[in-house]
Amino acid sequence: MKALIYTRPNEMQIQDRPYPSLEQGEVILKIESVGICGSDMHAYHGHDPRRKPGLVLGHEFSGTVADVNSPLFHKGQRVTGNPLITCGHCEYCLQGRNNLCANRTMVGMTRPGAFAEYMSIPANSLIPIPDTLSLDDAAITEPAATAVHAINLSMRALQRPIQECRVLILGGGAIGMLAALLLKHYGVDDIHLAEVNALRRSAIERHVGCKTFNPLEEKSDENAYDFVMDCVGAVPTRNAALASIKPGGVIMHVGLQDWASEIDMRKLTLAEITLLGTYTYSTVDLQATVNLLGRKAFGDLSWVEKRSLDEGPKAFSDLHAGKTASAKVLLKPFE
Repeated sequence: MKALIYTRPNEMQIQDRPYPSLEQGEVILKIESVGICGSDMHAYHGHDPRRKPGLVLGHEFSGTVADVNSPLFHKGQRVTGNPLITCGHCEYCLQGRNNLCANRTMVGMTRPGAFAEYMSIPANSLIPIPDTLSLDDAAITEPAATAVHAINLSMRALQRPIQECRVLILGGGAIGMLAALLLKHYGVDDIHLAEVNALRRSAIERHVGCKTFNPLEEKSDENAYDFVMDCVGAVPTRNAALASIKPGGVIMHVGLQDWASEIDMRKLTLAEITLLGTYTYSTVDLQATVNLLGRKAFGDLSWVEKRSLDEGPKAFSDLHAGKTASAKVLLKPFE
């Protein structure tokens, strides 16, 4: 089968790989669409030691069941899924927080991912999708669920309803854009989004309808926002988040561009700022997101760009160079 392989930093190649073996309790999916994630780009740049050259990346997928060795699904069934392979019996799984599973592995990191014509995955990781939801839109489930999970955690900490909040989103990639779309759906009107890429700013203003600005040229207002989402996770964005948040406000830290940095702990303490971290989503979040996508809670997704898997190397190169306006590129193995 055809697969897109991470061969070395800043290089992806189309190669032939064996058709996956079918293990007990697993299925083999015919991949319809698979998104390029920020963590895939992180690996592409050689910055993720967990993802080594020779790996098939890709964990934002939709497809149909091609072969099955489980009673849970049948051939031809349309699905998306949870790329986190969880144990089901640790304390976090039993609490319903399987995103924190102590024994988790992951598609596109510890096992071959979805940048291929076919991929194997445990059947209990899959989520059926309704006939009313296209397979292309279903491939947005994973990044959209990240936004759903982060916003749900944040709303528990906010002192006032989210609709009353002034919101700042740092980063206009897929998570930032999907978060802005979801907040709009929830009735939030006062959203500002910081993004350095002019093409993305234009797309966000057109498809989301919120105010955007270039943080390299214009600083966000200090002590001005009830809720800040850092969807980049770099030293400058962490500092901007602390500077922008109002006393008593909530910062949700989503991005992981930089692994460590100093932050203004004095303001965090004296202004009673709530700083939250988030990691992916639970399976329940993914199921809820499928329902939200089916109800068009994220809009029509017309901003999502689609390319064939053969164009994968160029798609990575274009994303690296900032040449695409879309915050999400889907690769399609059979086009």
